[in-house]
Amino acid sequence: MTQPSAPSLLGVFAHPDDESLLAGGVLAQHAAAGARTAVVTATWTVDSHRAPELANALTALGAGAPRLLGYADARNPNSAPGGATRLVDAPLDEAVGRLVADIRQFQPDIVIGHDALGQLTGHPDHRHTHHITLLAVEAAGLPHLYPDAGQPWQPSAFYAATHPQSAITDLGPLLSEVGKALLTVPDEYVTAVVDVTAWLDRKWAAICSHLSQLKGKRPLPALLSRADAQRRDSILATEYFTRLSLPCGGPATSKLTGSPPRLW
Repeated sequence: MTQPSAPSLLGVFAHPDDESLLAGGVLAQHAAAGARTAVVTATWTVDSHRAPELANALTALGAGAPRLLGYADARNPNSAPGGATRLVDAPLDEAVGRLVADIRQFQPDIVIGHDALGQLTGHPDHRHTHHITLLAVEAAGLPHLYPDAGQPWQPSAFYAATHPQSAITDLGPLLSEVGKALLTVPDEYVTAVVDVTAWLDRKWAAICSHLSQLKGKRPLPALLSRADAQRRDSILATEYFTRLSLPCGGPATSKLTGSPPRLW
C-alpha cells in the first residue's frame, strides 16, 4: 500500500466555518496528498441549520462527515434547537471526554485547532475550544483517563491556527469596519507558514458552503464575499500555525506540509 505523503489531520474548531476559514487550505492539501482528514466541531448541533452547511464544506475539503460534540454556541440559541448546554457552560471533564473519544477513534498524526487568543476576535467558544483541545490531546494518550472512550492514542503534534501581526494588512480593515477585535500574536510566535494558493478554490468553495454566514454585515464569510477577488485571495492564501509542545512528542516527520512551508 502506498503511504500518504502528508500526516493525517484532525481539526478541532468551535463553530461551523472555522475549519474552512482557519485551516481549509491545509485540510484540502493533506486530503489531496492522500492523508486522512477530519474535523470535530464543538458547537451547533446536528438538528441545527448549520449542520448541513458544515457537511457540504467538509465534502469540499475532503474532510469526511461532520463530527459534532453537541454543544450550543455561547452567543446563539438557534445553535441547539433541542436545548443543548452551551459549550462554555458544560462541565470541562465531560467536554474533554467527548473530544478524547473522537481523537482515539480517528487516530490523527496531527491535531489542529484554535490558538489561546481565540483567533482575531477572541470569541469565548474559540478560547474554550482551545483549552479543551489542549487537555484532550494529552489525555487521549493516557490509558487511565477516559477508559470508556477507546484505546489510547497520542497525536504527535498540536498546531494552533493563529494570526501574526504582520499578516493582517488586508484582513484587519475588514474586521475593524464592523467593530470586530484584532487579537494578533507576535510574528516569532508562528512556527509554520503554509502557502495554500493551490487549494484556494476548494477553500473558498468550503467557505461559501456556509450559506447562512454569507448574509449580514458581520460574519467573516460575508465580509470576504464582498471583497474584491484579489484582496480575498491575499487574505486566504496563507495559513499560520504555532506548534505547541506535547508531553510525548511524536517523530519529527509529523509536520504540517507547505508549498513552501517555514518550519520551526
